[in-house]
Amino acid sequence: MERRDKTNYYLDIAEAISGRSTCLRRKFGAIIVKNDEIISTGYNGAPRGRKNCSDLDFCYRERMQVPRGQRYELCRSVHAEANAIISASRADLLGSTLYLACHDAKTNQLDGAVEPCSMCKRLILNAGIELVIIRQDQNTFFTIRTADWIGNDDSLAEDLSKGY
Repeated sequence: MERRDKTNYYLDIAEAISGRSTCLRRKFGAIIVKNDEIISTGYNGAPRGRKNCSDLDFCYRERMQVPRGQRYELCRSVHAEANAIISASRADLLGSTLYLACHDAKTNQLDGAVEPCSMCKRLILNAGIELVIIRQDQNTFFTIRTADWIGNDDSLAEDLSKGY
């Protein structure tokens, strides 16, 4: 029997964690690993004590017809990456790898065309996470070196378009 490679093993865990998501649009699961040890996990859902979209049976962003990737401030959820980061100490996060998997909530199909949003990118950078690995399908993935986000600061274009 052939063993699963470690990257896909960790992505399998991230994908399993996504099953806890309460989002009606996308179900994300994140796992942070350092030195071959799981540091923390997270999925997207409302802050503790607040109702989830799945409990309310509607999504504010969907109701307002907000396109994918826009107006995250209207979302009830804390993102999977953020939940994984706040569940760990920064000392443990320095030099770590974040594994991310996403399913479309309506079709339950794997969605490999995702990346962390601009706010999550900031959290990932400040946490000291070095790599983000995103599942594309059951056996393929792509890797992002977070240092590239510093050199290619996409938030500058967003700020300029808003007049800041």
